[in-house]
Amino acid sequence: MYQLPRPEDVKRLRKDASLTQVELARRARVSQSLIARIESGTVDPRISTLRRILEVINESYTGKSPKIAVSQVMCSPVISVRATDSVRTTIELMERHGVSQLPVTKGDTLVGTVSEATVVRHLSSGENVFNSTVSEVMDESLPVVPPSTGVDEVSELMSRGYPAVLVVDKGKMVGIVTKIDLIIHRSRHRK
Repeated sequence: MYQLPRPEDVKRLRKDASLTQVELARRARVSQSLIARIESGTVDPRISTLRRILEVINESYTGKSPKIAVSQVMCSPVISVRATDSVRTTIELMERHGVSQLPVTKGDTLVGTVSEATVVRHLSSGENVFNSTVSEVMDESLPVVPPSTGVDEVSELMSRGYPAVLVVDKGKMVGIVTKIDLIIHRSRHRK
């Protein structure tokens, strides 16, 4: 059964298509106030009007799926460790929060990443890393993107082998996107 979009869906789709209310109204041959009332849920439009609005939005995508910003998929706040923390403390933090990698900071600066794979690599070479500091075992930092970056771009980064991508806004870590976040997002938006 086909389900009509909710008011908030129309607004999200319009924004994903990079359309203003005025532009959408002009192209759908309706008033801007009608678009505003549909998006706020204060009016129930005729099916033919809604169809016209959705067709304009769809045409704006030009055959592409809408650009979903990484800010809509990321997990926040970001759990991180300091470069001076012990590996033992870091492993406990990973276990407590159910994560497999953590960004490493020195003050407010991102300096690296520590992951389960990092620890296993050191353990398999015979090192007892549990009392080491994170700075002694960490890998390079995860890729960093702004919140407006598209999910497809983040997916491309992860396909190159990165386990996660950090979202940074004005120099501050505001989120992280992992492979499972992308998988869940895709599973919810595929039919």
